[in-house]
This record gives sequence, structure tokens and C-alpha cells, in this order.
Amino acid sequence: MRVIIVGGVAGGMSAATRLRRLDENAEIIVIERGDYVSFANCGLPYYVGGVISERESLLLQTPQSLRARFALDVRVGHEVTAIDRGAQTVTVRDLRTGIDTVEHYDALILATGASSREIYPQVDGAAPVATLRTIDDVDRITAALDGLTGTGRAVVVGGGFIGLEAVENLAHRGLAVTLVQHGAHPLSPLDPEMASVVVDALRAEGVDLRTRTTVTAIDADGVHLDDGTTLAADLVIDARGVQPAASVAAASGLRLGPTGGIAVDGHQRTSDPRIFAVGDAVEKIDQVSEEPTLVTMAGLANRHGRTIADVIAWESGLLDERPQDATPATGTAIVGVFGLAVAMTGWSEKRLRDAGRPHRVIHAHPVDHAAYYPGAERLTMKLLVDPHTDLILGAQVIGRAGADKRIDVIATAMQAGLTASQLARLELAYAPQYGSAKDPINMLGYIADNHVTGTTDSIQWHELDAARDAGATVIDVRSAGEYERGGIPGSLNISVDELRSRIDELPEGELIVHCQVGQRGHTAVRILRQLGRDARNLDGGYLTWRAGTAMREPVLTP
Repeated sequence: MRVIIVGGVAGGMSAATRLRRLDENAEIIVIERGDYVSFANCGLPYYVGGVISERESLLLQTPQSLRARFALDVRVGHEVTAIDRGAQTVTVRDLRTGIDTVEHYDALILATGASSREIYPQVDGAAPVATLRTIDDVDRITAALDGLTGTGRAVVVGGGFIGLEAVENLAHRGLAVTLVQHGAHPLSPLDPEMASVVVDALRAEGVDLRTRTTVTAIDADGVHLDDGTTLAADLVIDARGVQPAASVAAASGLRLGPTGGIAVDGHQRTSDPRIFAVGDAVEKIDQVSEEPTLVTMAGLANRHGRTIADVIAWESGLLDERPQDATPATGTAIVGVFGLAVAMTGWSEKRLRDAGRPHRVIHAHPVDHAAYYPGAERLTMKLLVDPHTDLILGAQVIGRAGADKRIDVIATAMQAGLTASQLARLELAYAPQYGSAKDPINMLGYIADNHVTGTTDSIQWHELDAARDAGATVIDVRSAGEYERGGIPGSLNISVDELRSRIDELPEGELIVHCQVGQRGHTAVRILRQLGRDARNLDGGYLTWRAGTAMREPVLTP
């Protein structure tokens, strides 16, 4: 068995090493166009920022170590330029010499990854422009940073995961940083009221944030934006995103899917039964829609690379059990932003609305562990639920502590097919320094159950204006002191503890009640409904309303 793997890093190397552990006799050749076949690409921004101090820490394996331990033939500095599917051969070019050779395969694995979209051209006299995806990128960036005298100025274009990590680490390095984002806010998968927390964190750290704007040119005068401003820069990081590196696959006639990624079945097999594909170049199946999607996550690449190795070994008679098909992807992800953990899984509310899919929204703002134990930090949580099945469609969790484990619980529940209400019945580890007797996950479940049973009804922050136009009155059930520190304009303040005694003061018509985070608002709804009034709770309370309305205008640093 001769197996050729095109590309290393997560997908390619997991396939190679797993296959060797299953088949000592296979000839395994890895073709990698770069100089590094196995490196920690997720750690690159933190080396730029000096958090990771040793460059060698990023280099997980070398061709020599892979040959010694796994008997792999790893050829760096080589590129596959063509696939002849009929002859089962690939054309391999030595990028140092330009010499082409032809190699035969019994099985071919494409792990070509993703490529940056066309980056801004380098102009004489302009600041260096770099992406942040490879060891070579990091070397160029650190060389530029080392050449700066005094405090430098960096412009990061694109507010996705890599863009935000670049912003944080360049600021950690001492640079003045401007983030330019084409969309309404950084991290476009987030809904606006959740992204507001990220915006606040960026601005608190002095990041010059420009939203709803794009870069039109980069030259010796600086970085030009479409709003007419020009930014001075000593370094520009182009983090506008990636696309599947599928050109070689397409040229060979392999089927691409609607996303532009390589189409594969549950065993990562392409339209050619002898060719597999894995990683960022490949389509996944979305768990919510059951349709093809692109998810560029290292965890999926590692898992799917292992699946390919198992399939090849099974077909060779080395495994008794047929490998399971790949599990649909939820897109679970997390990124750090100046001490915040920003985590998400599944679909956002915006995506559900754009798709016309029915959904229910739940916001909560609990603390990460028992409030009486020192160091409790507030979490900002959002759960998206199918109103007909109560199944979880997505979630977003942001906080300085505990966000990571909560998103993982929700992602696990989502993949297991648990309903939102069943989150209330999960038995989770509890001690005061780690959680609460009613964990934030349980709290989401209780709220979901209240909706299912009809115990409460809620309205979202972006629906409030329309409800008021239709005649509803907003009742702020917080204390007078809280109300004085900030409230929804035009609202009537009657604390939840006074509702029963002041019921006659409430105007006729629908009442929309709110507190700070939603809990007292729910209590107020229960009181009012049992006293014969039509009442709904403003989901997530004043905090969610304030965060959402703050994002309605372009974000510019004052």
C-alpha cells in the first residue's frame, strides 16, 4: 500500500501517524510545500506577542523526527501541481530546484488546507503587510517588529479569530493597534448584543476600532479607508479570512460542493474512491441545517484525519469494524480577547433569522461560580432553541471565567440531541469556587422549560421598539437606585417588591417588564399574569437591551 498525503499540519499528520500505528508496512509519503510540516498554527499569534517565548515550541515535529518514530517519508519544500486520477499519479515539484517528478499512489489524501484571500500588495515605502498563518509569516512579522524603534503602530484588517488574536498580542507587545472591520462588529458570527461585550473590552484596552469600513489602499502615506481617513502604520496584518485551497482537486475533476470546498462523504472520501480529503479545504455537514458548510477548526481536521486512516486500514483488512461516519459539525469555537473568553457553537440568531428558521432566544447573565465565594465573574450567555422540538440550535457564552466549560457542555448536549429543557436536569460538578448549586447551564435549562410549559413569555431587545409603538408600556422592576443609574427611556419604575401594592398604578394594555438580567423580570411576569395582566419579560433584562442598542451605530473610538 502506497499512500501519498498532500499537506501536513493537523489533518495530514493525524492521518499519517494514525495510519502508521495501524499499518507498519504501508509506504507513507507526505508532500508539504512549506518548510514546516507539523507546527502549532494556533499558537502563532502568541509567539508574536511574546506570550510564547521560544520559537521552537511551535515546531511539533520535523521530517527527521517523523522518519525516526513513524517511518514517514516527509518532503518539505515540495508541491503537488497535478493529479492524474486515471494513472493514479501525482506530479510533484521540488520548489527549490523546479524539477518535477511523478509519484504513484494506491490512496491519496488531500490536506491542502485553506489559502488567504488575495492580500494587499506590498508597495515600496509602505508598511510591511503580512498574514498570520504560517511560521514564515511569523518570522516576517517578528523581523518587522524587531526593527521598530519606540512604540510602533499596527493596523489589523479583519476582526475574526486570527484578527482579534493579532490585536491582543500586538497590544501586548506594546504597539498602538487599530482594528479595521468591514462588518458591524468584530467576530461576525456573534449576535450584536453579544459582540458589544467584545467591543467594550477592545476599547478598554485602547484599541482604535473602526467598523463598517474597509481598506482601499496601502501605500507610503499609510492605510487608506473608504471613509476618507488614513491610518499611520508600521505593520499591517491582513486577517480578512481564508478560502478552501481546492484548486488542484478541482483541476483533477474532483467534485467541489456549493461552498467551494471539496465534497466528501462520511468517510472523507471524495468523488474519486481512491482519493480522500481532510481539513480546511473540505466541506463538513452542518448539524443544524444538515447541509454542506465550511468549518476551519483544528479539532475537526485531526479527527477526520484519523477517520481516513481507519478507513484505509479497514479496507486493507487491518481493522475488524467499519469506521463510523463523521459526526456533523457544530462549529464550536473559542477565542481570547484581553482576558475575555468568547465562545460559540451552532447557529447565531442572525443566521437563523436570515434563513427564516423558527427559533426561541434565551439570554442569561449569571456569575461563573457561587456569588458569595471571592472572585465571581459575570457570564453573558445566549441560547438558541427550536420552539417546536426544544432542541438546541446554538449558543454564545462570554466571560472572564467559566465560559469555556459552559460552551463545551452545551456543544456536547447539542451533539447528543438533548433538549434545552434537559439542561436543567444535568448533574454538574459543584463547589463554591467552581460553580453554583444551580449552574449557569441549569439556569438556561430552567428558562427553556418555563417557555415550554408556558410559565413565562419573553420579548427580545430588538423587538421592544415595535411593541412600544403598538401600545405596550415598559415597567422597570429594579430598585429606584438601579433605575437612577440608567434605564430604558420612557419606562416606569416600580420595583418587583412593590408590584402587588401598586398594581392600580399600571396603565392599561400590554406590560413589558424588565430587571437587570431577567430573573426578577420573570418573577414580575408571574405576579402580573396571576393578577390578570398581560405581561412579558424583556429577555436578558437591561444589560442585554443596553448592549444591543449600543451596537446599532458604527463603532468608532472616541
